[in-house]
Amino acid sequence: MSRDQRRRFADRFARLAVWVAAALALVPLSLVLAYTVRNGLPAAAHLDFFIHTERPVGIPGGGVEHAIVGTLIIVGVASLLAIPIGVVAGIYLAEYGLGRWGDTVRLASDVLVAAPSIAIGLFAYALLVAPFRHFSALSASVALAVLMVPVVIRTTEAAVALVPGGLREAGLALGLARWRVSLQLILPAAAPGVVTGALLAVARAAGETAPLLFTGFGNRALALDPTQPMAALPLIVFHDALTPYQELQDTAWGAALVLIAIVLVVNLGSRLALRRQLAMART
Repeated sequence: MSRDQRRRFADRFARLAVWVAAALALVPLSLVLAYTVRNGLPAAAHLDFFIHTERPVGIPGGGVEHAIVGTLIIVGVASLLAIPIGVVAGIYLAEYGLGRWGDTVRLASDVLVAAPSIAIGLFAYALLVAPFRHFSALSASVALAVLMVPVVIRTTEAAVALVPGGLREAGLALGLARWRVSLQLILPAAAPGVVTGALLAVARAAGETAPLLFTGFGNRALALDPTQPMAALPLIVFHDALTPYQELQDTAWGAALVLIAIVLVVNLGSRLALRRQLAMART
């Protein structure tokens, strides 16, 4: 076998190995999606599932309206708390964070990204629940915000770093202060990547269960006051899946399907925003 033939064989073998590895990586995700759809679709296929709250066992027509609303409120408040802080910190790291302080913030963000969510939930419980002896959706939002901040910081820093340096130089040449260049020129140019980071953080927060167990506690009724205990889709899945009643188990599977659909939509949105960011960086 000649050298060229060996190279072509090695190239084909490497391509085949990559395709096989990609297919194997998709197998667990495909199985999870297929199993969840098969078990959750019978419950989620009815309109009552989305417009009714939880009902006692034996009474048909129960739904997860309160959990969907609770998830939107808890994650929405967490986003309001985490995204502005994460975006500003990410811009600081990309534009000014070259010294020891910047390295410290990066290290803290990386450690916090890998921190167990149950530890964050315990922290929020000790800080906001135990002293006041009161569970609330607001304390759950704070716990989720702590999980979201490092994700937003690191993705914002990466997005800002993709902005061409000529844009910074042009703004400075016009006499603009550096902070104005960062906020008025760099941030709009990096907006697709920043949005991607925010959406990824939202997707992570929407699926977390452990922090909600320590803070939000859950609620069988529809609640709109964030200072009160509130239901959420992960809590419905956790509590109902452990019961011996088939009706509640079906509700848990339906809630899991809705949660996966929400996370899938958010991740698709982040992919589209990231694709636009990369296209702008190439041009």
